[in-house]
Amino acid sequence: MTYRAAWGLAVLCLAVAPAGPANAQNVDPRLIPYRMTQAGLEQIIHEISAEAEGRGGVVQFVYDSLFMACISDTLFDRMRLIAPIVEEDQVTEKQKRAVLAANFHTALDARYATSDGVLYAVFIHPLSPLTEEELASAIQQVAALARNFGTTYSSDELIFGGTRQ
Repeated sequence: MTYRAAWGLAVLCLAVAPAGPANAQNVDPRLIPYRMTQAGLEQIIHEISAEAEGRGGVVQFVYDSLFMACISDTLFDRMRLIAPIVEEDQVTEKQKRAVLAANFHTALDARYATSDGVLYAVFIHPLSPLTEEELASAIQQVAALARNFGTTYSSDELIFGGTRQ
């Protein structure tokens, strides 16, 4: 299976696997002056990337020359941005330790995660309280985290405690 085909399969698997009722957010709409919707989320991504494809909860797109996807679920009020980095079996023990440390110190709101044999840069958030500014920041952080795998393991210049790997 090619890397691109595996990527498509992983996006499909992540999109159809619900997080479960335990992750549902019961947000009082009166407490949120702006509520992000799935349509609004997808519209913003289509505006950010000329290479965006998809609707209905799954949008694949290119940002800063990186393949990314946004998966959202209104039933559970969740969204996630993902960018594949490398197949998990190609990650060394030293890199595994570095991504764990990065998740604590340098990844900020984005994180490294694995699923179906692939290491990803990810951002996971409740959908409805997400603002357009937070979405733009999340896309930038996921892209930076993917790009910086193997070097600074950072989603930004800011380091929250600790030191760079």
